[in-house]
Amino acid sequence: MMQVRRGSVLAFDFGTKRIGVAMGEWETGLAHALETIAEEANAPRFERIGALLVEWRPVELVVGLPLSLEGAEHELTKRCRRFANQLHGRFGLPVHLIDERLTSVEAEARLAEMGIRGERRRALTDSLAAEQILQDYFSHHATTRTE
Repeated sequence: MMQVRRGSVLAFDFGTKRIGVAMGEWETGLAHALETIAEEANAPRFERIGALLVEWRPVELVVGLPLSLEGAEHELTKRCRRFANQLHGRFGLPVHLIDERLTSVEAEARLAEMGIRGERRRALTDSLAAEQILQDYFSHHATTRTE
């Protein structure tokens, strides 16, 4: 039997300087860019994430996993896995890692098409990449099988 998932989901495009955030609802299957957390220190990052969790009340979290074009892991992949583990440990929600290859490139292209340049483009790239990560997650996990 197929069961439709319900509730909101927050997604993160992890970076060492910025973290893009997007949210979406299982009911609509649509993701929306929320914001970019431009903090490098963990304490303010997790404080902001905590506030977003209170505001949106997600049932799960998604983190884009950076891999090389060939699919190999690298230093940022390890840091991203650690971030995902910290999210789970601090907030107790399920955290799913999904391949994020080319999401930032896609986000940059969308912003270029809109004519957004410079500092504004940099600020929006990460949240749009998080939106793409979440949209990909919704597309590949729309239903779940239950017995």
